[in-house]
Amino acid sequence: MGAVQARMESALQRFLPASASVPERLHRAMRYAVLGGGKRVRPLLAFAAGELTQADTARLEVVAAAVELIHAYSLAHDDLPCMDNDTLRRGRPTCHVEFDEATALLAGDALQPLAYQLLAEHVVADDPGAQLEMLGILALASGSRGMAGGQAIDLASVGKTLSLPELEFMHIHKTGALIRAAVVLGARCGGALDAKHFARLERYAKTVGLAFQVVDDVLDCAASTATLGKTAGKDAAQAKPTYVSILGLARARALAEELRAEAHAALAPFGATAARLRELADFIVLRRF
Repeated sequence: MGAVQARMESALQRFLPASASVPERLHRAMRYAVLGGGKRVRPLLAFAAGELTQADTARLEVVAAAVELIHAYSLAHDDLPCMDNDTLRRGRPTCHVEFDEATALLAGDALQPLAYQLLAEHVVADDPGAQLEMLGILALASGSRGMAGGQAIDLASVGKTLSLPELEFMHIHKTGALIRAAVVLGARCGGALDAKHFARLERYAKTVGLAFQVVDDVLDCAASTATLGKTAGKDAAQAKPTYVSILGLARARALAEELRAEAHAALAPFGATAARLRELADFIVLRRF
């Protein structure tokens, strides 16, 4: 993890515009939103999936950076007063607090097309048609039928009681879509998987995506702000439906373990080549921050 995280920090620094280039304030905000924090779970998943298909690490850097830029833009926008109105992210002031609301909005606006620019400018697949499909995968995961749509459902659900299937549907889009994209794009950087194995990989991606959100909900309830690096207890304060509010803390923790077991089972046919993916499923469920 440490090696991939360090490699991605270097790659992201290289891919982002220099802070001294015009417009300087916008570029500083973009770099602030992306660099110097975060677990880099999505890049870690992309690199781990790439091991299944013997993907070139230079290609994995590009797709992992593209997914992380989309993730960083979503955080900058989610923290805005018009959305979650948060002031702390990764243990430091959120982008709009450090700069201002307009600059944070523009930073997110600029990070999103930069992600697609990376996928357009670098060779990440042997076939141009396959690379075009990869662009489509990231776009779908980011848009109204993916992450942005899930956030819209989340905002519309404040103060409401959702059923468990409704909550799962929301998080398959809000959180899970981009995690699935990281796994699929990482695998697509290398050799092709047959349909059976690809379906197994997608099952893994879905289960770890849901597990990530379940654990996030648990930590929001059970961990401190200092531990999380972001405001704890904000879901309950904002009357948001969560796995904890629907299931209770103990059952939510049990669900995360069930999803972890499902993720491991999905990887069974891959053998030792899926070791990193298994370890990341463990990390996602067992993390304490």
